[in-house]
Amino acid sequence: MTAALRPLRRLAGVALCLAAIGGLPVLPAQAKDQLVIGISQFPDNFNPKINSMAVKSYILAMAHRPLTTFDADWKLVCMLCTELPSKAKGTARFEKTKDGKDGVAVTYTLRPDARWGDGTPVTTKDVVLSWQIGRHKKSGVSNAEFYRRIDRIDVKDDHTFTLHKNKRTCNYANANDFHILPAHLEEPKFENPNTYNRRSAYESDTTNPGLWFGPYRIAKVEAGSHVVLERNPTWWGAKPAFDRIIVKAIENTSAMTANLLAGGIDYIAGEVGMTLDQAMALEGRHGDRFNFVFKPSLVYEHIDVNLDNPILADRRVRRALLYAIDREAISTQLFAGYQPVATSSINPLDRVYSANTKRYPLDREKAAALLEAAGWRLRDNGIRYNDKGERLQLKIMTTAGNKTRELVQQVLQSNWRQVGIDMRIRNEPARVFFGDTVRRRKFSGLVMYAWLSSPQNVPRNQLHSEEIPSEEGGWSGQNYPGLRSPAFDAVLNGLETQCDPEENMRLWHRLQKLYMEELPALPLYFRAQPHIMPTWLKGVRPTGHQYPASLWVEEWYAEK
Repeated sequence: MTAALRPLRRLAGVALCLAAIGGLPVLPAQAKDQLVIGISQFPDNFNPKINSMAVKSYILAMAHRPLTTFDADWKLVCMLCTELPSKAKGTARFEKTKDGKDGVAVTYTLRPDARWGDGTPVTTKDVVLSWQIGRHKKSGVSNAEFYRRIDRIDVKDDHTFTLHKNKRTCNYANANDFHILPAHLEEPKFENPNTYNRRSAYESDTTNPGLWFGPYRIAKVEAGSHVVLERNPTWWGAKPAFDRIIVKAIENTSAMTANLLAGGIDYIAGEVGMTLDQAMALEGRHGDRFNFVFKPSLVYEHIDVNLDNPILADRRVRRALLYAIDREAISTQLFAGYQPVATSSINPLDRVYSANTKRYPLDREKAAALLEAAGWRLRDNGIRYNDKGERLQLKIMTTAGNKTRELVQQVLQSNWRQVGIDMRIRNEPARVFFGDTVRRRKFSGLVMYAWLSSPQNVPRNQLHSEEIPSEEGGWSGQNYPGLRSPAFDAVLNGLETQCDPEENMRLWHRLQKLYMEELPALPLYFRAQPHIMPTWLKGVRPTGHQYPASLWVEEWYAEK
């Protein structure tokens, strides 16, 4: 085992525990009226529409609900609606748009008992404003494409509405990205769309009860530290068991262990909590104190490549980078095989996965040959240069404080150094990394992070040329590599509209083949989510996809 692959050293001193706990009130173990959850990052904002970030989704799932979602059995279900649109029931119908294109009309009815936390009913007025915010070019919404596909909304009454979509997609009933906001609070904030993403009520008045309609509402926010959620008295579903839930952000993953053992937190969320290697080590030492659930997931750890960088624009260099990585060693030696090598961006757990793609086993000779062909020659110092005397030097970034990612970076740096690539490491806190650097494409070389996916999720927002973030577009879209490819665009468009099972599967296989040939990102591995729960916590069902278990927090309880 190389030095870069040695296990991480773990800190568990009392001083570290106390520093990480930071003065939060900790109730005795027998008083199960509160639950303290540890997560590894802190959200950079609290608006459900702005900036996709796993930690934010995890917290908001307890205080906010999407129109529809995928459940723990990977089935599409209603959360804020009464039933899914259906052609058989007449709530979904195919139609033509004004310009003669194939469209679809889908009708939803909001739960009549849904209330915002201040008692205001959730109505179609909220739906219409949320659509207007979502489709505006300056609002900065992460998935603006979803809202722009809705040409108009017909409102039947306070609860029933029809979305007229200008594209006839196979998953027309899916409205997972339709996040409904309170019109009575957000309409004044949207008067100036150019500043909305910075000045919405979710930023200026985060603890206002009227922003939330989940089992809990956000009652207190200590930036960078913790969020306190209290029971929402206007919640219409089953009464949640805990009076309040505290979600603590502990960005140093060694400190996460210290907090758990010291009693500063009860539960480490598998979606956004501890790294797998630390969880396995903890299970070996304290397996009798906690319940450990290692959930295989669709979480895709990868490295986005800035395709506007002239070095990385050469496909031969991207392929050389991947051939030079010993991904099998990373999987087996760091993660004991729990986190398998990703052979494409699609997990074998997903039914649309294809095994017939280009493979990149460790092959340093092939990596060297590709670099030579791209004009990068080795010099005596072991680094490659081009004919202009420019050094083959790149920068890789990830979330600071995540020890596993930092260790993987060191392995990558060592692997690439062996083929003559000078890779420099520079990391940032998660809220800066995701909130600014990645979102605004400020990275010059490589960025390592994870995508959370739902089953059979068409990655249009990540790969279509129309989804490259820009200032003109309010930084919406998540095509951070800057991929501009008519071939990708055609396949992505077809995946959404070609509903014949055989043709649809052919397109899925084509997408994966393209992905592994062009490498807009370098696949690393699929993560397993280590949920570490106290033995008394019951009712948690990890999903293994992008929609967290906290969407069903009202089902959690403390066993007496």
